[in-house]
Amino acid sequence: MNRETMSLPMVALRGITILPEMVRHFDVSRPKSVKAIEEVVEGNQKIFLTAQKDGDVEEPELTDVYRTGCVATVRQIIKLPRKVSRVLITGEERAYINTIEFEEPYLRANITVIPDTDSDTDLPNTEAMLRGLKDIFKEYLSKNPKLSKELAAQIENIGVLKKLVDVIGANVPFSYTDAQQLLEETDLVKRYELLSFKLMNEIQIMNVKDEIQAKVKKRVDKNQREYILREEAKLIREELGDDSTLSDGEEFQQKTDDLEASEEVKKKLKKEIRRFQNTLGSQAENGVIRTYIETMLEMPWDKVCEESEDIESAKKILEEDHYGLEKVKERVLEFLAVRTLTKKGNTPILCLAGPPGTGKTSIAKSLARALNKPYVRISLGGVRDEAEIRGHRKTYVGAMPGRIASGLRQAEVKNPLMLLDEIDKVSNDYKGDTFSALLEVLDSEQNRKFRDHYLEVPVDLSEVLFVATANTLQPIPRPLLDRMEVIEVSSYTENEKMHIATEHLIPKQLEKHGLKPQQLSISKKALWRIARNYTKEAGVRQLERKLGDICRKAAREILEMKKESIRVTERNLSHYLGKELYIYQMANDSDEVGIVRGLAWTSVGGDTLQIEVNIMPGEGEVLLTGQMGDVMKESARTGISYIRSVSKEHKIDENFFKEHDIHIHIPEGAVPKDGPSAGITMATAMMSAITGKKARADVAMTGEITLRGRVLPIGGLKEKLLAAKNAGIKTVIIPKENVSDVEELSHEITRGLKIIPVSRMDEVLKTALSGRGKTAKAKK
Repeated sequence: MNRETMSLPMVALRGITILPEMVRHFDVSRPKSVKAIEEVVEGNQKIFLTAQKDGDVEEPELTDVYRTGCVATVRQIIKLPRKVSRVLITGEERAYINTIEFEEPYLRANITVIPDTDSDTDLPNTEAMLRGLKDIFKEYLSKNPKLSKELAAQIENIGVLKKLVDVIGANVPFSYTDAQQLLEETDLVKRYELLSFKLMNEIQIMNVKDEIQAKVKKRVDKNQREYILREEAKLIREELGDDSTLSDGEEFQQKTDDLEASEEVKKKLKKEIRRFQNTLGSQAENGVIRTYIETMLEMPWDKVCEESEDIESAKKILEEDHYGLEKVKERVLEFLAVRTLTKKGNTPILCLAGPPGTGKTSIAKSLARALNKPYVRISLGGVRDEAEIRGHRKTYVGAMPGRIASGLRQAEVKNPLMLLDEIDKVSNDYKGDTFSALLEVLDSEQNRKFRDHYLEVPVDLSEVLFVATANTLQPIPRPLLDRMEVIEVSSYTENEKMHIATEHLIPKQLEKHGLKPQQLSISKKALWRIARNYTKEAGVRQLERKLGDICRKAAREILEMKKESIRVTERNLSHYLGKELYIYQMANDSDEVGIVRGLAWTSVGGDTLQIEVNIMPGEGEVLLTGQMGDVMKESARTGISYIRSVSKEHKIDENFFKEHDIHIHIPEGAVPKDGPSAGITMATAMMSAITGKKARADVAMTGEITLRGRVLPIGGLKEKLLAAKNAGIKTVIIPKENVSDVEELSHEITRGLKIIPVSRMDEVLKTALSGRGKTAKAKK
């Protein structure tokens, strides 16, 4: 087989392989390539074209190009700006580079033309190969409509296998590496097989592509269409240089990167963001994930506020906001002092317990202001679902974080002051034990990793300053109560109420009703009268309402009657508030048989109870009336048993209890009454009625009685002493074990009272029935 050797100008092409039968144009810009083209145009128009292995090489040598190339004829050359020439060529024959003869001013190569090793006449299956290749190419054309219909007609008319293989190879848009493989294959049969394989491979790729596109198109709905449009709009903005607007997923990702949180939180967020980006087709699921991500991003994981360490400033704020409440203020300042010295985040859990209206909630607000902490109030009254505290799981419809996590989200820092208001009003039902959920919140050992069901990652509550409020401690379970430091907020004295009204309530109500201090004034005696006869409470809430009533009526008079100023005194008070609502049961004028004054604690402060006993002929029955509770009834029976046990000492006939009925009554029969502290009062009244001795009218008493006549301690002593004082009582009998409580009371409460501590019932009887007894003086 003869091989022709020739010398031709050479051009190394980047990313292009020229095949025989190929008609193609390309641009040349390198000076050597331009010189070679110009040389060809002036000569026989033949040129040798080969592809570079690496397109980045500017000055290719023999090792930088493929040795197999194509001899082509230059058909046209067009000069373009910037020294670029566009060349149109036709590929003719394969050739092999022997050597590069010279490189300047252009490349010139010595080449050998490579003929095909087989001819059509030597192949017995030529017709079958022709038809098979044409069928494959027809299928390829059906998948690739970009190729012209003229090409299909041209291919159909070709009857020579070599020409068919070369024409198809030249017109299919293979990559330059695939085209180079076809160029280097000199065996016609192998080249046929290689071309067929590559065409079938392209057909399979296009089939898979069509299947994927069909599936994608099937899934496209409104949300996907919007997503595609947003992505296109984003791309357009980027092309225009305006990439300020990010997609939701990218915005979430950026916020996650900037978030002050642990790796566990960020890992969870990134996982949910990936889910969010993959569920754009499902509006319902996408909305749930979006809400979760936004909630997580708004949580103050590691964000803290700087606390005030100025004790003097804190003390000043507490004094400004509240009159009295010395124990509470002392505890707050102690907490601040310890926190300033230790620099530690361990916080106590304070529980302010006391009657309504005594300022428990406002104390917490003042405490937050004194410590420079955000204030969050969580009302627990009536909460009976554990999920209210721990949150709902994400899988539930309408799921949301619990109140604790929502409070942190509202505060925007991890160390706010969180008020758990009315913790004693929490209740339980079949949905879970709410108190048990609060145990984890208020336990300093557990709340470092408090788990909210919605968030699903631990939340650190150890730096939250929890303050709880309660009217009474009885409903609170012992384990929960044990985790809190209880501070009693007791009833206000009348003097304290006067100070609070003057310094806080009146200025507040004047501002609320648009009045100036010179337009309305209330005398001190009028204030005393309002507190005593128009309100009956431990706190000052009702007093504030009455002051509001006065302000409203005064505002109307100022506008209607054109008055410049109004002064409310004791004389004209009824004009603004109407008749008096409460009249204290004052001490009786004279001593009587069977009537004894007791002291009681109520939710609105202290009160006095006048217990009456009558003895009637009968069969030894005991009648109890006046809405007594079970505990009070038991105290009455205990008192009777004690009296019967000492009947000989008091010269009581042994048949007395068989022949007489005893009727014990407590007036205000519609009001329920209960508790053991009326024990000694009922026993004294019964002893007075049985023996006929008069009970002193100026004596009141409180204490629990036992079968053997011992007097046990009681609670609420401060409120009871205030009630005795308001009723004009001069002497109060209390259990001996309550003397320490008396010592803690202010002189304002104990002044004018003769307080007698007793440990046995016979001491009570000596004082109440004869006037003798031992006096316990309270410390001033």
